[in-house]
Amino acid sequence: MADRVENKVALITGGGSGIGRATALLFGREGAKVLVADYNAEGGESTVKTSRKRAARRSFTRPTSSNPQDVDGLMHKVVETYGRLDCAFNNAGIEGTRR
Repeated sequence: MADRVENKVALITGGGSGIGRATALLFGREGAKVLVADYNAEGGESTVKTSRKRAARRSFTRPTSSNPQDVDGLMHKVVETYGRLDCAFNNAGIEGTRR
């Protein structure tokens, strides 16, 4: 993946754990600027903290639900933070009942 995401801006939902976290860390290592989004603030912030130790450019936001206004808010947050959006990895999903 070398050079494919370097200097790109990516939004990664579900970036607080699992595949989303692994993707956020990989994109950062490859030189992308990443906005990590996850309803689990602790997991999302942990991903960003780990990334910053590796000198990656990342930030975190916590959407409150999956309604269209939150999706719109994520797009605005990416553009506000990094000036544009080049790609999105829509990895968030909740199985079963969320409590």
